[in-house]
Amino acid sequence: MKAAVLHNSRDIRCDVVENPVINEDEILVKVKAAGICGSDIPRVLGNAAHSYPVILGHEFSGEVTSVGSKVNNFSIGDRIAGVPLVPCMKCDDCQNGNYSQCGYYSFIGSRQQGAFAEYIKLNSRQAVKFDKSVSFEVGAFFEPATVALHGLMRVDYKGGGNVAILGGGTIGLFCAQWARIFGAATVTVFDVDNDRLELVKETGADFTVNTGSPDFREKAFSQINAAGFDYVYETAGVDATMKIAFEIAGKKSNVCFIGTSPRDLTFPHQLFELMNRKEFILTGSWMSYSAPFPGREWTLTGQYFADGRLKFNEKLIYKKYSIDDVRDAFAEFETPGKVKGKILLVF
Repeated sequence: MKAAVLHNSRDIRCDVVENPVINEDEILVKVKAAGICGSDIPRVLGNAAHSYPVILGHEFSGEVTSVGSKVNNFSIGDRIAGVPLVPCMKCDDCQNGNYSQCGYYSFIGSRQQGAFAEYIKLNSRQAVKFDKSVSFEVGAFFEPATVALHGLMRVDYKGGGNVAILGGGTIGLFCAQWARIFGAATVTVFDVDNDRLELVKETGADFTVNTGSPDFREKAFSQINAAGFDYVYETAGVDATMKIAFEIAGKKSNVCFIGTSPRDLTFPHQLFELMNRKEFILTGSWMSYSAPFPGREWTLTGQYFADGRLKFNEKLIYKKYSIDDVRDAFAEFETPGKVKGKILLVF
């Protein structure tokens, strides 16, 4: 089969490799679509890969083509989204349902071979079925959609509050939709890119705010007629938005950092003190799993994509590439700010 193999930093090639052979508890999946995640970029363009050679790809969908003798929850022809976390299922964290905190986990597309290939073999736990009404391209967005929902669930979320989403990328867009689905009074999305803000407005945000404007805080507060937000979700993982979260959080509010920063952050003490003065609760979010594995993040994503409550917009896709052109796909990221949306490898 063809596979995009990362041999070293900046050395990704479309190679011909052996087809995977499944064990009795595994399924073989013909990959239909796989997204390039932000975490894949430093693996290819930097030195962030765990080992070489490796086949990346953890946001993917496909069709089951073969089923192991001990697998009874999948059939040939099923459409599936891949579940990339491979927890050990034995440690205390796994036994308590905290799979993302497993200290012995593997991960499809980084620690083991991933979905930038024509076929991938999966343990039957590592896939969720989705309805035929859901396209394979949408199936490749299950993983980021579940990350957004997990972040929403990390705080004591209740409907009826004003919600702020910092960052209008893929995670931010889905986070805004989940907040709306679960009863937000208002959803406001903050970003510096007007094209992203227009897209999140199309998919259900009530208000948008461009943080490049010097009076963006006042604009945001006037739109919700309040001096702070009840829930703040940071999805960009950059210095500016992490600081803005402290500024726009309301008293007794909840703040969740879904985005992760690749560099050190320095908070002025007056800004950090706002957490004390407002007594808001600050927490983080890591991946997208709960008990029973992989969790309701995944089952609800499948259900709500199928019934239309979770909406997909084609503008989420920046470009589509074949696996033969994987080098060109990653070359797009050489120019900062060029890629607006998801690049998909389609088969």
